[in-house]
Amino acid sequence: MAGVNKVILIGNLGKDPDIFSFENGVKKASFPLATTESYKDKEGNRVDQTEWHNIVLWRGLADVAEKYLNKGKQIFLEGRIKTRSWDDKDGNKRYITEILGDNLTMLGGRRDQNETQQNKVEEPPAPEPTAEDDLPF
Repeated sequence: MAGVNKVILIGNLGKDPDIFSFENGVKKASFPLATTESYKDKEGNRVDQTEWHNIVLWRGLADVAEKYLNKGKQIFLEGRIKTRSWDDKDGNKRYITEILGDNLTMLGGRRDQNETQQNKVEEPPAPEPTAEDDLPF
């Protein structure tokens, strides 16, 4: 049986997306996303616990991020976990775990309800960049 790598997040952007355009016109957007869970401790005090996720969007979803997303915006994101590694300038092995987004819906209050319905975007699976490639093909 094959494994399942599926992530569903609802959270807020920690900063405006960083946009990178490759020479072949393909775009990549990346940004931190905060998800916060609340619980009550032994004394009954509410405790908020925030987790930060590194989000990466390609192609059409990167276009949506560039046009419509900014710091604080709440989104619903479906994607998958990807961990990659590289050697830094001092020869140390570095790792980063990212969420590669496949489906994005912008959320908001009542005022944004029409926008939310109109801006749901699904991205078909695309080839992953490899360590040997500079470009996502």
